[in-house]
Amino acid sequence: MRRNLAILLFDQVEVLDFAGPFEVFAVADELAEKNLFRVFTVAETPGTIRTNHGMKIVPEHTFESAPVPDILIVPGGFGTRALLNKPSVLEWIRTRAKRAEIVAAVCTGALVLAKAGLLAGQPATTHYLNLGLLRELAPTADVREDRRFLDNGHLATSAGISAGIDLSLHLVARLHGVSVAEETARYMEYHWRNDGGSQR
Repeated sequence: MRRNLAILLFDQVEVLDFAGPFEVFAVADELAEKNLFRVFTVAETPGTIRTNHGMKIVPEHTFESAPVPDILIVPGGFGTRALLNKPSVLEWIRTRAKRAEIVAAVCTGALVLAKAGLLAGQPATTHYLNLGLLRELAPTADVREDRRFLDNGHLATSAGISAGIDLSLHLVARLHGVSVAEETARYMEYHWRNDGGSQR
């Protein structure tokens, strides 16, 4: 089954937080002759978004037009602070999470999952500078400082930027085997640090 994989975009998103996972899943799909992941970007409304460092991106879908994702990736960046106060975005994430096989956060995307109430009682991590805020937003979560990423089955979180690439490769390995993830990393000439942890 080719899974729909949505990557949420928003103003002030961190470039590698979304582009790293996009590359991993798109390359894995390409190497498997378009049989694994249908990767697309989605934003709340149409139009251009501007990343943390000024790059302009036009998301492929809006909340209204996006296919229902089997996998939802929420990246980080300074723009996550605004999302914490956007009920429409939080509700969209909660609704999509109910049907998704996997919901994953990169870096401070974990703060958004926390605010949406998805990390209660779950092991979780985020960028090291935001661990305290994650604890405030999800006081019952088991916030881990010793893992680059955590996979709880339905939910997964990673530390900052490059850790999101490692988590993405881990998810490829979980869904389609380690050899597929290793081939993807080799194609990308990326040294995969598979040093996260599964909490399932």
